Amino acid sequence: MPNPVDVYVGARVKLRRTLIGMSQEKLGDALGLTFQQVQKYERGANRVSASKLHRIAEVLDVPIAYFFDGYDDTVTSASSLGEPGAVAFEHEHLSRKESIDLLKAYYEISNPKLRRKVIDLVRTLADTSDESEEA
Repeated sequence: MPNPVDVYVGARVKLRRTLIGMSQEKLGDALGLTFQQVQKYERGANRVSASKLHRIAEVLDVPIAYFFDGYDDTVTSASSLGEPGAVAFEHEHLSRKESIDLLKAYYEISNPKLRRKVIDLVRTLADTSDESEEA
């Protein structure tokens, strides 16, 4: 079973790669790897060495800390809830195409006030869907 840190880092690599519209093949070419090796990194099946993570950060144009952002919060909330699978669950949602499409569209909105309204709208819709399921 993959280490949760490796899974988290891999999911962040996939998220960033997808958000910038880069294929696994293109990332692999930039790293001197096959796309299958990139897939294994993204699933957490293979660990990313420090030097390789540094190169991935350069190619994806993010600081190395990006790959760990939110990890402590996720682990803390998962352990406090007694849900060891919460980390994988969160990344499963973030890795979905519809989630990535939503994020891309969201960040194309240049006005911060409008982005806030989009978040409020989505939360309202989520609350409404919970109420309609109960009825």
